[in-house]
Amino acid sequence: MSAGNLLASGMMPESLSASGKSSERLSLPLLQSKMKIDPEGYTTELGLIYNQFISALDLFKQQAAISFSSGACADASISKELGDRTLFLAHVAPFYAKQLSQFPRQLVEFLKSSARSLPFGLRAHVTQALILLVNRQMVEISETLALFMELQTVGDRNLRKLAFTHVIQSIKRMNKKHKNETKNRALQNILFTMLQQEDEALAKRALNTLCELHRRKVWFDDRTANAICMACFHSSSRIMIAALSFVLDYEKIQEDDDSDCDDLSSDDEANPQNAHIVISKEAVYKANHSGTSASKKKKKAKLQRAIRSMKRQQRLSSEKNSSTYYSPLNHLKDAQGFAEKLLSRLQTCNERFEIKMMLMKVIARTIGLHHLILLNFYPFLQRYCQPHQREITNLLATAVQACHDLVPPDAVEPLFRQIVNQFIHDGSRPEAIAVGLNVIREICVRMPLLMTEDLLQDLVLYKKEHQKAVSAAARSLMVLFREVCPSLLVKKDRGRPVNPKARPKAYGENHVASAVPGTELLEGDYNSDSDDKTDDDRDDESQFHGSEDDDDGVPAASDEEEENGTEDEDGGSDDEDDLLVGSDDGESENSVDENDSDLSSDEGDENNSDYEKMDDANDGAEVSNSKSNKRKRSDVDEKLLVSGDSSLRALKRLAEEKFKPQQDEGEDGILSNEDFRRIKQLKAKEAAKRALGQHGFKQPTSDPTKPLDPSKLEAHIRHKLNKEQRLALVKAGREDRVKYQSRTAIKQNKTGGMSNRQKEHKKKMPLAAKRHKIAKSRVEKRKKVDRLGKQFRGRKAWK
Repeated sequence: MSAGNLLASGMMPESLSASGKSSERLSLPLLQSKMKIDPEGYTTELGLIYNQFISALDLFKQQAAISFSSGACADASISKELGDRTLFLAHVAPFYAKQLSQFPRQLVEFLKSSARSLPFGLRAHVTQALILLVNRQMVEISETLALFMELQTVGDRNLRKLAFTHVIQSIKRMNKKHKNETKNRALQNILFTMLQQEDEALAKRALNTLCELHRRKVWFDDRTANAICMACFHSSSRIMIAALSFVLDYEKIQEDDDSDCDDLSSDDEANPQNAHIVISKEAVYKANHSGTSASKKKKKAKLQRAIRSMKRQQRLSSEKNSSTYYSPLNHLKDAQGFAEKLLSRLQTCNERFEIKMMLMKVIARTIGLHHLILLNFYPFLQRYCQPHQREITNLLATAVQACHDLVPPDAVEPLFRQIVNQFIHDGSRPEAIAVGLNVIREICVRMPLLMTEDLLQDLVLYKKEHQKAVSAAARSLMVLFREVCPSLLVKKDRGRPVNPKARPKAYGENHVASAVPGTELLEGDYNSDSDDKTDDDRDDESQFHGSEDDDDGVPAASDEEEENGTEDEDGGSDDEDDLLVGSDDGESENSVDENDSDLSSDEGDENNSDYEKMDDANDGAEVSNSKSNKRKRSDVDEKLLVSGDSSLRALKRLAEEKFKPQQDEGEDGILSNEDFRRIKQLKAKEAAKRALGQHGFKQPTSDPTKPLDPSKLEAHIRHKLNKEQRLALVKAGREDRVKYQSRTAIKQNKTGGMSNRQKEHKKKMPLAAKRHKIAKSRVEKRKKVDRLGKQFRGRKAWK
């Protein structure tokens, strides 16, 4: 400022001499550093600089008014001087809070009144000064948030970036240690109000701020997510597109990287138990020691495929249990209303196809996440399901995501038939057939009731196609229904299903768990252990009481007969009170009859005649090759009780059967940690058995709660290369290869000493080794002559 202005404002240059320096030698940066060191000693200089700021501010406003009316430009020196004084006061404001209490309010009012008309340099300086005051906590962010949002709409790129970064960092810093819900709610109300305004630029900046804070998990709550989703109904198409893009881009598709499972470590191969994988010892032994080298190679490959499949299933189940997937659509308060409004806007909008595609994706994701029923959406998709449609794989992935088990099958059946008829026929291209089969498989994963027996058998016939993509898609569909409903497949395509009687749940059916999952496996394992123990006890008893039985004239039953008896008791009869007496072998029948007759030797003639009749009936059964005869367990029990010569083995079996229900009733049903570990092991065994029974077919796995990657539906068909492409591949493979040289040339170019092989030739061999080497060479020469035979190569020595 000139001397005339200083005199006019009543400020003399002598007032700057309080620090011992004249006004000409004193600069603002030097004065600023000294005022920070000694604030109290420079109070006079502060008042002088503050008065200069006020006078420069008034002078700039007057010149701005004059230039607006007359069209003349404002003085650039005044703008520079005002910017320098503003930054100076902002830096020293924390040390003079009382003297500069009105300074922040003056900056805010100045920016609100004339931000758009200020020169870009002065506007940047004033904004930086206000940001500095906010960072020093001299101004609350709630007082300046609306101003900084308006500054982003001025049109200055650097200023927009500066204001946007300041808002994000200030709110993030405010919520770093703990979240103040009162302040956050006040700031959210300001941004929500701006988002609902008709001003497109201001609403766009408010939406960008909310999206960035939500992405950084600063405002990771329901109110922010709902506000972003409600922006899809904004009157401006730009705001709608921005909101749809954020919702879709936030849903990162989590692909199943099979490479992690393919690269198995040696530790996992040596000991699969480390990865919670249980493979039977029999399968490992067969893969390494049984069969020819070719068959062992196939068995090893099958075993490795099973291990990879189980690891993949475990990884998918762990990801599903961890529930790391998140989408802003999860926080919708009225998901059904949101989807219906979006569908009505989709049906009436005149936007380009890409915008319609985004709307369809968001609607489908909302239906899939919240299991909504929106029946009008499927006929709308049916209009676009054509092989020549743009972005057809994205459209089909959208149709798949909109399917779930609560949708009536009748509503989706027209769309399902449309896909089958348009994509899967003999006149269609292999790419279209493969895409259609993959889409049918993904829909059937979510809604298996749509598939019929005739349609499935027709689709499975494509497994014999020469195109690998088509055959693989058909096989994946076949493997899916081996698990879901094997009865729909023909007998040769069923393979070895885990549950041959498996059926998909009826529409609206829901299974309610009545026990801990896996307890049935534990019960089956307990029964098998008890059977093994009883077999061992029987063997011990037969060995201990063998002499007594022989003395009494009752032959002891063999181990094979006892095992057959236990197996028949467990699963041979549908009636629990029936005992299977006969078998396919005549010897076992006779032995059982002899035992029975010997046990009842002391009974009357009536009992003897009954057993003779039974023997005659058994003989007739042997002649006619009919099924084994059955006899009531109660009759046998009575006869065993009456018989005085009944063995200890029969009495113990009877006691176990009598007291078994009482033991079951006495159990408390509480599982221990050991029981849970056993359940985990049994589940791993079942998974290994299931994986080994798939014969190399990859089980289709798809999580309905996650978005479907359209690239998984595409057919990756490798077309035949022409001659130029093959030559290019050959030349590309030769780039890193060294020049070919013979072994002799390599030896001649070699530098250094002799190799180990050359050194071995110069070693002195013992006499026995020399004789062995000579004999071995003689034998090899004789074998070579024998192999050549009488074929004479060369010139005959006689005529």
